Amino acid sequence: MEPLISALELQDLLSDDDALILLDARHDLGNHQLGREQYLEGHIPGAIFLDHEIDLCGPKTGKNGRHPLPDREDFIRLLGNLGIGPQANIVVYDARDSMFAAHLWWMLRWAGCTKVRVLNGGWSAWGQISGDIEREKPAPRSPVVWGAGSTSMAVVDANAVLANIRQPVFTVIDARAENRFRGENETIDPVAGHIPGAINWPFSRNLDSDGFFLPVDELKSGFAQLLGNNKPEQIVHQCGSGISACHNLLAMEVAGLTGSALYPGSWSEWCSDSSRPVAVG
Repeated sequence: MEPLISALELQDLLSDDDALILLDARHDLGNHQLGREQYLEGHIPGAIFLDHEIDLCGPKTGKNGRHPLPDREDFIRLLGNLGIGPQANIVVYDARDSMFAAHLWWMLRWAGCTKVRVLNGGWSAWGQISGDIEREKPAPRSPVVWGAGSTSMAVVDANAVLANIRQPVFTVIDARAENRFRGENETIDPVAGHIPGAINWPFSRNLDSDGFFLPVDELKSGFAQLLGNNKPEQIVHQCGSGISACHNLLAMEVAGLTGSALYPGSWSEWCSDSSRPVAVG
């Protein structure tokens, strides 16, 4: 299944597939209530809202990053309670640039869901085709009990990233904006800079000026230059807190470059321990 779906394709699918599950992942890092407010103001019919600070985030300790992954079994339980099983046909969307949708896409794949797509262009694209809007929450679905399953999405932790600095076996790609990567104008995390040895690919490079993913050939060409001789399996993605890193992961999947891993704690976890090395420039 292709990881992206267009607004027109989704519109057709909604009229044909009653079992389709829509997930609204709109969020704002500066205003944590905005996504829910936007959802209540209007959403794609049938969409379920998931909150990045509650549903898609584990307990914060101050040492595990701003958006630590929840326990996988807890997340699977949440999905099951919402009536979402591993074989469900799922479409995820956010406001426009797919940063939050990509994160939920990755989490669903990590949980074991096999049929997950992201609405290319998000809510903005839906508005451009004058898609139907609903304000009521959908009726609850019957809970689903998951069986034993596995994930195809690889994860590495801070210890693996630290060991990789001493003896490199993979390449870390940082999805943050260039100035934050260089250690300039850091306004979100308490320490500026980046993980030594990481290379920078701001997730915005995957998009055109309207918030849509670039064509497959352009994405493939860009990542081919970035990766050089590295295979996707030798790539680990990170960002500030594990969210926008998933955008690069998704873009690579769109380009047919599958198999890279995520460092979920990312910079916000890394810099919480002063013993870990920091690079600037």
